[in-house]
Amino acid sequence: MRSVAQKMGVREGTRAFVLNAPTSALRAIELPHLEISKTLTGKFDYIHLFCATQIEMDEAFPKLKCHLKQQGKLWVSWPKEKKLGTNLGMRKVIEIGYNHGLVESTCLRIDDVWAGLKVTHPKVGKTYNNSYGTLPDEERSCISDASSGT
Repeated sequence: MRSVAQKMGVREGTRAFVLNAPTSALRAIELPHLEISKTLTGKFDYIHLFCATQIEMDEAFPKLKCHLKQQGKLWVSWPKEKKLGTNLGMRKVIEIGYNHGLVESTCLRIDDVWAGLKVTHPKVGKTYNNSYGTLPDEERSCISDASSGT
């Protein structure tokens, strides 16, 4: 049986950044040996954001996107079934992703609490029609926020 990390497409040696991950969720993912950065600097192949609120996701998302390689994967995880008082669900995660210029791909179960959705940069020339969100007409510039450590 494949691990969650294998289903996510995370490969050994990948440059990664993980934000707000509960220890139990990381155990469930079974990440291979990665080059995990403690600071959000440079570009990453794999970024994983764990968040429980729309505000938390909306604030972190543009900063993380700016550090995502063009072919990289940004996974967003949120508590399933309104656990932990979340106001996030797949539709809202997709909407926030689209609002910031990234498109959804794969959704999976991390563990009993957390779901995960992979979002990526849109492919050039491809039309994306999703009723949950709308891509901006132009690429938003990246946000640099040195004061927050990101």
